[in-house]
Amino acid sequence: MSFVLGIDIGSAQSKGVALDDQGPLGSFECASGGNFKLTAEKVKEELFSRAGRSADNISRTVATGYGAKLVIFADEIKSDIVCLAKGISSLLPSVRTVIDIGDLYTKVLRTDGHGSVHSFILSGKCAGGSGRILQVIAKVLQVKVDEIGELSLKSKKRVEFNTGCAVFAETEAISRLSQEVTKEDLLAGLHRALGAQINNLAERIGVEQDIAMTGGGARDIGLVQALKEIRGHDILVPPIPHMTAALGAALIAREGLKR
Repeated sequence: MSFVLGIDIGSAQSKGVALDDQGPLGSFECASGGNFKLTAEKVKEELFSRAGRSADNISRTVATGYGAKLVIFADEIKSDIVCLAKGISSLLPSVRTVIDIGDLYTKVLRTDGHGSVHSFILSGKCAGGSGRILQVIAKVLQVKVDEIGELSLKSKKRVEFNTGCAVFAETEAISRLSQEVTKEDLLAGLHRALGAQINNLAERIGVEQDIAMTGGGARDIGLVQALKEIRGHDILVPPIPHMTAALGAALIAREGLKR
C-alpha cells in the first residue's frame, strides 16, 4: 500500500498531509521559522508519527510553497498554484475559481474542477493585499489573529479604511483608535478594504462560480463575510482551508506512483 507525503513550506506557516490508498492518515502544521530545511524535517517526522508509519514505508513526497526547494528529501517539487487546484478539486469539485489568501500574496486561479489550472494571477508584493495586513492590525489592536474575524462581525458602524498599504494601514489604525473608534468597527473596515482589493484582483482574471477561499486568510470569518457581501453571493470554504495546497501535493504524489 502506498504511503505519500505532501509538504507545503510557506513563508510563515508550514503544513503537511500524509495519505495512503484509502485516504488521509494525518496532517500537521507549524511555524516555518528561519530554517526551512529543519522545518521540513520536523513536518516529515510529525507526519510519520501521526500516521503510525516510518521512513521505510514512504513511497513518494511532493513539496510545494515558498520554501519547497529546501525540502531536500522531496521526490518532486510542484508550484502551489498546481497543488491548490488539485487539492480544491478533491474537496469541492464544483469550484471553478480559487482565491488563496496567503501571508505574502493573494492568488486567484481558474480551474476545471479536475485539478487543471486554466489561468492565475498573483497580488503585488505589498503586504496590504495579503493576509500579512491582518497580522499587522491584530498586533496594533493587541488581539489574536484568530479572534479578529469574530470581532469584526460585532461591528455596529464600520469605518472606511483609506489605504490598502500595510504600513499606512498600521498608522491609520493607530490614528482611528485615538479617535475612540472601536476595535470591532475598525476591523470591519479593514476586512471590507482587503475584501475589495481581493475582489479587484479576482475580476482581473475573470470569476466563474463556484468560488472558494483557501489559505490562512480563509480562516478569518470576517474576511470571508466581507467578500461575500462585496460579490453578493456565497463563498465556499473547505474545512481546513490552509491545508489545501499540502493536500494537493500529497494527491499529486500518490498519482505519481501510478505513472
